[in-house]
Amino acid sequence: MSPAIRARTRNELKSARRRRSHPCWGHLFAAPLWPLHGANLGTLLRTCDAVGACLAVPRFPWVPEALRRGNTLRRPACVHWVNDPLGWLARERADGTAVVGVELADEAVRLADLGAARGRTIAVLGHEQSGIPPEALDLLDVAVEIPMVGSGSSLNVAVAGSLVLYKLAGLA
Repeated sequence: MSPAIRARTRNELKSARRRRSHPCWGHLFAAPLWPLHGANLGTLLRTCDAVGACLAVPRFPWVPEALRRGNTLRRPACVHWVNDPLGWLARERADGTAVVGVELADEAVRLADLGAARGRTIAVLGHEQSGIPPEALDLLDVAVEIPMVGSGSSLNVAVAGSLVLYKLAGLA
């Protein structure tokens, strides 16, 4: 006979979470650097909070409003603004940051085989229709693909990003 299942209270959940030492987690980043839909940014912002990651976004004119509308946490979130996505990725990689792209590519590893991030890591997410630009693929240390058995060829960028972030954070 299995034990009774008891849901934890809000206070129990709060006390089990790790404490922030500063406003920025600084070790794991979700980087939807070529976004198309603002709703995906709000979903990723919520996932970043859940896994202890920061969100790196481009300075497109519509992005601040999309983040404001999508921030269901109703408190400031860790957002880093990127003026030059390719330059930022190149500088981060040169500084030793691991750059993981969520992309269907010849040498991609399956999501199940992706390990937890061991240091500062950026999860690069491409455009919802065209993926990661070819010039950015050269800046990836590894590409990860999410296997699918259905008829679709890819997942929504926020869903795919969330799955990869949970793996990189060591929570899945």
